[in-house]
Parts: sequence; structure tokens; C-alpha cells
Amino acid sequence: MVRKQLIILPAALLLVGLIYNGLFVSKNGREDEVSPDKLYHPDNLQKLIEKLQPLHNKLEKPRPGEWLHSHDEPGQTFKQYISGDPVTIDDKRKVIYIQPIGDFIESQDEIIKLTSEYMSLYFNLEVKIKDKLSLDLIPKKARRKHPQWGDDQILTTYVLNEVLKPKLPDDAMAFIAFTTSDLWPGEGWNFVFGQASLRDRVGVWSIYRNGDSSKGKKEFKLCLLRTLKTATHEVGHMFSMHHCIAYNCNMCGSNNREESDKRPLWLCPECVSKICWATRTDPVGRYEKLADFSAQQGLETEKKFFKRSVDSIK
Repeated sequence: MVRKQLIILPAALLLVGLIYNGLFVSKNGREDEVSPDKLYHPDNLQKLIEKLQPLHNKLEKPRPGEWLHSHDEPGQTFKQYISGDPVTIDDKRKVIYIQPIGDFIESQDEIIKLTSEYMSLYFNLEVKIKDKLSLDLIPKKARRKHPQWGDDQILTTYVLNEVLKPKLPDDAMAFIAFTTSDLWPGEGWNFVFGQASLRDRVGVWSIYRNGDSSKGKKEFKLCLLRTLKTATHEVGHMFSMHHCIAYNCNMCGSNNREESDKRPLWLCPECVSKICWATRTDPVGRYEKLADFSAQQGLETEKKFFKRSVDSIK
């Protein structure tokens, strides 16, 4: 079997919207007036894409075993995104909630804390960590031992539909479970790093395959980096972002750990424009904050890239 990551693609995924001089009008009648002088105005973000392109690598032809070799995905440009009535922040939904499920050691608790801090900068939103829940709430019907490996796994769809959706807070932009258990999404799949809904604003990701954060600074940093990638990728789906097929980007799909580790923590020009538009975020300030966080956590490659991004668009 191929190891895969999964997202939910509802039938009513793409709805037609219109853009008139910064006024976004969706089919549900929502309007959002964006002043032309705002850096997240569509025209300014289109210019941002052009400035950032030289910093990013285009994806090469997929090789056997890689995500795009076995998944024919259409991709999604910035223009397609904003014309598709995506999920965005509004006056009511402005908080990301993290729901820990399982028993976490001290270093894993620190990973959750740092991930919540990073997500608040990445999405320009408040992030709240809820009290932990026991894995005992997952019934036998939503558990299994992997038939070859013997790993204990919980069913992602049960977490999404039975644990999170009934408890979705009114002010939640996203509600995502964080678990120590391995995950599987159903028949035909080995495991997933995480899974999220493009419309229901719920998701789940696992720290199980991210390494042993208690072994030392090097292992802790690796576990943190992997967790940051998965967390931001899955919440990106909650903002109706599709997998990226154009650049080496945090929103690319991955079939396995090797492919996932090759993906950067940052977003490509098209995808970062989607997040800045959806969250009404100044891209310069966003990059500066991400660079500071990366410096504090010893993520040198990421720090340098975010600083180069600032220099490119100032």
C-alpha cells in the first residue's frame, strides 16, 4: 500500500465569486470591502507574487512514489482561490483552537505550546489550547492495529465527525485535534500525518511520526519543524487551500516521511497570497514575525528565507 495524506474534498467545494476593484462578493452574499492601499488588497498581492517568485523553486516532474505521481490534482492559483468563495476570517470566527488528545510527555507539551505560538503568527489569529482529552474517548470501532506494522491507530474521520464537529466553538476559525496516536483515515490507507476538512473547519494531526522530542536539542528541533509543517498545512486546508502543484511549498501533498521532510515550512508566492487575503494580513509584518520565531528556535534555514522574503517585497 502507498502511504498517503488525505484531505476532504466536498462536492460543493468551489462556488463562484466575483472581484470588483477589491470588493469580494460571494454567492452567499457576503461582502468585504478592501481598501486599495491595504497590502492584502488583491492587486497588491498579485504584485507580491511577482516579487517573491525568484525565491521559490518550481516542482520537478514527480517520480514514482511521490504524491503527484499517483494523484492527479488541478492545483489552485491565487486568482482561482479568491474566486472560489473560500473559508476566511470574519467578525465572529477569529480563533484557532487546539484540542490535545492523549498522554503527552513534557517535551511534547512544549512542542504543542511552540506550535500554537507559530500558528498565531502564521495565520495572524489568536490560538487557544483546550484541556487535554483522553484517548479512551475513542471507541473500539474507531481503532485498529496496523495489519503489517502493529502500530495502534485511531480513525481520523471519527475524530473529525464525532469529537470535534459537535464541540466546534462559535468563534472558531479552525478546531484541530493534536494527538500522540498514529492516524489512519479508512480502508486502503496505511497512515496519514493529518487530515482536515476544506469546509467544516475541523482537522486532526499527529505527533506520532515526528520523532522523539525527548532525546536532545537536535531531535526536539526536528520534531518541532515537522509538527509546524503538518499543523500549518492542515489549517491551510481549513482556509479552503488546495494542495500546491506549482512550487516546492508547505501546501504540497506528501506520500511519506521522506517526501514530507523535503517540503519547506514556508508557502509559495501563490499560497502565501491566499493566506494574507483570507486573514487580512500584512505580508511584510508576517514574514518579520516568522523570521523572529525561527531565530528563537534555531531554525536557521527558515529564518534566512523569511528575511530574504522581507527584503524582496519591501
